[in-house]
Amino acid sequence: MATTVATQQPAESPSTIDLRPPQGWRTNKDRIATFLMLFAFLFALVPLGFVLYTVISKGISIISWRFLTGIIPPSISPANVGGIGPAIVGTLLITAMATVLAVPLGVLGAVYLNEYGGKGILAQLINFMSDVMTGVPSIVMGLFLFSIWVLHFGVSGFAGALALACLMLPIVIRSTYEMLRLVPNSLREGSHALGATKARVTMTVVVPAAIGGIVSGALLAVARAAGETAPLLFTILTVTTANPNIFNGANTALPAQIFQNATSAFTGAQARAWGSALTLIVIAFVLMITARLVTARFTQIPED
Repeated sequence: MATTVATQQPAESPSTIDLRPPQGWRTNKDRIATFLMLFAFLFALVPLGFVLYTVISKGISIISWRFLTGIIPPSISPANVGGIGPAIVGTLLITAMATVLAVPLGVLGAVYLNEYGGKGILAQLINFMSDVMTGVPSIVMGLFLFSIWVLHFGVSGFAGALALACLMLPIVIRSTYEMLRLVPNSLREGSHALGATKARVTMTVVVPAAIGGIVSGALLAVARAAGETAPLLFTILTVTTANPNIFNGANTALPAQIFQNATSAFTGAQARAWGSALTLIVIAFVLMITARLVTARFTQIPED
């Protein structure tokens, strides 16, 4: 009986693997796609560049310490630029309150969706409502808070914070949810194998692993809320003095001042609007830089 001995071919060594770049039509498609992406990126930068140039060129000459800390003059003042100190204070107070309301609730909602909800009815409802709220216009949110809060309790900075929090909440939920999905399941399985509970794994493993993206998403939501105008027109009105009591009385903010002064016919008010716009851009820019620094801090690899 003849026996056949099968000879096993040696595995191909890494040195013999063809690592050459794709040739022919694949190379052309790669070049075309790269060119289209660069063109789309540059095309999107053109209007942004014009907006930044216009705001900086018309607002930089007005920016000064006196302008940032001074009081807001009456809108009927023809040439007096004055300052925007009360508007900056109002913006910081209202945005801070909106952040306190929206960020913890949004993070908890995203943790529930990714770690506990699964295919449950409540998880599907939260997911659906967060998607719906993402597309709600800001003026609709302002009218909603005006009807359920302002008509019963009056205008206040807290009413404006509620409106901004409703706009921030879906952004925080979606960004946090996507960051939690990027955490490898091996980290969860290893922690469970060591006897850790679900809550402990979530708090000490999953959330810290995604904290950089969570902070970035939260600051992105804060930057968007700080620039919203329509909800504040229905909830805080527009006054010329600072109101540190956020729970009672009318207040003011940079977006509301920009809207009011930009529609004025007086040169002083228009100049104040350009200066306020540049100040708001700088605040948003500082928030973005802070998000990058925080993300880099939490994602850096510790040295041995």
